[in-house]
Amino acid sequence: MPTIRMIIEQHAEEVAFNWILRNGAVSEPHYDLSDLAHLDGSVEANLDGLRIAGADGWEICQAAMALEEAGEIFTAGVMAFESLDPDRMDSMLAAVEMETDLQRALVSALGWIDFDRIAEPARRLMEADLPFLRLIGLGAFGVHRQPPGPLLARLVQDPDETVRARALKAVGELGRSELLALLADHLKDEDAKCRFYAAWSATLLNDPSGLRALQALAESASPYAAEACLIAVRSLPIQDAARWLERIWRQPHKRHQRMAAMGAMGDPAGIPFLLEQMHIPDLARPAGEAFSMITGVDLAFDDLETDAPEGFAAGPTEDPADENVAMDPDEDLPWPAPDLIEAWWAANKGQFTAGTRYFLGRPMTDEALQAALKTAYQRQRIAAAMELAIRHPGRPLFAWRAPGYRQKKILGVG
Repeated sequence: MPTIRMIIEQHAEEVAFNWILRNGAVSEPHYDLSDLAHLDGSVEANLDGLRIAGADGWEICQAAMALEEAGEIFTAGVMAFESLDPDRMDSMLAAVEMETDLQRALVSALGWIDFDRIAEPARRLMEADLPFLRLIGLGAFGVHRQPPGPLLARLVQDPDETVRARALKAVGELGRSELLALLADHLKDEDAKCRFYAAWSATLLNDPSGLRALQALAESASPYAAEACLIAVRSLPIQDAARWLERIWRQPHKRHQRMAAMGAMGDPAGIPFLLEQMHIPDLARPAGEAFSMITGVDLAFDDLETDAPEGFAAGPTEDPADENVAMDPDEDLPWPAPDLIEAWWAANKGQFTAGTRYFLGRPMTDEALQAALKTAYQRQRIAAAMELAIRHPGRPLFAWRAPGYRQKKILGVG
């Protein structure tokens, strides 16, 4: 018996570990859909081990919940809500009540389970008295890209700002054009996150007032400035976007933001500028990523990368006196080799036309964006999903966080 218990515990640990890896991988620049599906296969194989273990598997998951770690909550959440056992589901909800990171892990667990199985529990949660329960229920519908019906309009007006913000996001995420008028009331919401997602969703639904609000956010010190900038650039005519970015560039703290925005804009006219930024250590990697977003060149695969500059340090250090504890946002990006990239551009720039938007080396068409959803890296796939949503107001945003097998089925990838 001890040996069997050790095997079950190993399954639980492997689920938690691999889910943590995939939870990071979904927004990383060096993972693609195949990589994600591989991680998901490991998660699912070990979940099967827990399912086979039955009550013993649940007992071990329940004990691990005491660690209050996201991976363990995901694991127990799948087991509890798959079972539809009221006591198990209640214990999960009690475990995450006070911690938003754990609530997100539980929503991810609900997103893992087939929607038909959790639709009714999720709907009951959306009607609950406690805000965190409404948030989890709405999150489950959102990650599955399933419309919750009339409840969504009610939750857009929810008195709790966390629920309200998630509902505002869901309007755009689900392409609910009939709720566009409700968003206008929240473009000046007292809560910053609500203001952002009202503008975000309105812009996805092709409302000019949302776009203007996003531009104002992008120029501000808002924590949502960088994301607002990317959506705004994708929604503006290319010449208007270029002029607007020139204004942003005058703010020194926005320079990193501008690199990503130039990649989103996709105009090869900006490549000489990006080449210049590759000589500046703090901007070199995001400039390289923007270059790849436009041209489709893989700096690592095409041998256009180099080593980090000597003495360069970003993110937290081992010095206890160093107050910088933020992770390096460019940690997993390759270091561009400017001379090699300049030579590549000199040889290939004739294939590109200034003033035309490009995505991964191709004119930005629906066909190119759909192809990227199948083969590109995760950050590029996120960009493709956003572009398609903007181009087709009312169409749900592609669920790039969904389990890999589910994404492959939707995309027709073997």
